Amino acid sequence: MNVSRIALVGGVAASTVLLLAGTASAHVSVQPQGEAAKGGYATVNFKVPNERDDASTVKLEVSFPTDHPLASVSPQPVAGWKIDVTRSKLAKPLEVHGKKIDEAVSKVTWTADDKGIEPGFFQQFPLSVGQLPEDTDQMVFKALQTYSNKEVVRWIEEPTEGGEEPESPAPVLALSAPAADAHGATADDRSGDAAEEKTTASSDDTSSSNSDSTARVLGIVGIVVGVAGVAFGVLAGRRRNA
Repeated sequence: MNVSRIALVGGVAASTVLLLAGTASAHVSVQPQGEAAKGGYATVNFKVPNERDDASTVKLEVSFPTDHPLASVSPQPVAGWKIDVTRSKLAKPLEVHGKKIDEAVSKVTWTADDKGIEPGFFQQFPLSVGQLPEDTDQMVFKALQTYSNKEVVRWIEEPTEGGEEPESPAPVLALSAPAADAHGATADDRSGDAAEEKTTASSDDTSSSNSDSTARVLGIVGIVVGVAGVAFGVLAGRRRNA
């Protein structure tokens, strides 16, 4: 095999790998804006690419995991799409902020009002979700992508233990470690801040007390000096008269 033929075979092989990689990566996925921390709230985007040259994506259905239900799911309006939120009864009620929740969102459906996602384009569908579970590292959402030619692609295969991506992978949201509270401070930070505030307040009180004491002393000294001056003046007057 000569050099030119080796180069040709290598080029074809490389192109095939790139093509397969592009095909494998072009699926419905979910990513957070920033981080999706365990026990917190997050905004996530479902990214939907159009994989067909002769049809548009006209519907997306996302099913939520039943083993880790979310009490709060709020979709952001998307121009040109109608949004339907389906809620279902929970087998085991959730407790959120001290309240019992007996139902949760089980599915969100986006349906195109017009052209949908045309060939060569993609669309993002944002959701605000929470409270995220604390006992898992990821959440798996199963999605159905419907095209204008009635074809339905089922993105429902869960990740395997070996780490290999299935042929039609379901969107997976990776959860990060629990974050600070909404104000960005941990419990230790808040305790430290409280102690610092207490120390500062104590210092301010001490300074104020010292200032008050100094003012009283100066006031007394001023009175004594004034009285002494008056007495001295009276005595001097008497001596001149004598």
